[in-house]
Amino acid sequence: MSGPSLDDFTDMPEDVPDLPQATMIGKIDPGDVEAERADESVDVIDVRDRDAYAEGHIPGAENVPLDELEDLVEERDWSETVVTACYLGKSSVQAARLIEAYSDAEVKSMAGGYEDWTYDLASDDS
Repeated sequence: MSGPSLDDFTDMPEDVPDLPQATMIGKIDPGDVEAERADESVDVIDVRDRDAYAEGHIPGAENVPLDELEDLVEERDWSETVVTACYLGKSSVQAARLIEAYSDAEVKSMAGGYEDWTYDLASDDS
C-alpha cells in the first residue's frame, strides 16, 4: 500500500486541524443513517468484528472489520457517500479517515455507533 495506513489515523485528536493528517470527519446521527441507507449511492460499512456483525447489523451494511479495511481500501470502488459504523463511534472515525484518504466519496462516521442505534437490526439468522 503506497498511501496512508490505518496507523496514521489512530489516536489522532479530531480537533487539531493543523496536523497534516488530521482530517475532520463528518458525523451522522443514527436516524439520518436509517433514512439514507436505502439509497444505492450510500455504502454503510460496519467495521466491527464478524461475530458482532452476525449478531445484528444495520440492514444493508457491509462488514469490513477495521483490521481488514487497510488491505482493501485502495482497490475498492466506493459509493458517492460512505457511512462507517462501529461499537461506540470511535473506531469508525479512524475507518472514515482511511476511506477518505483513498476515495472521492463523502465519508461520515455514525455518531454514537451501535450503542446509539435504536432501529431494527438484521442478523445472519434472519
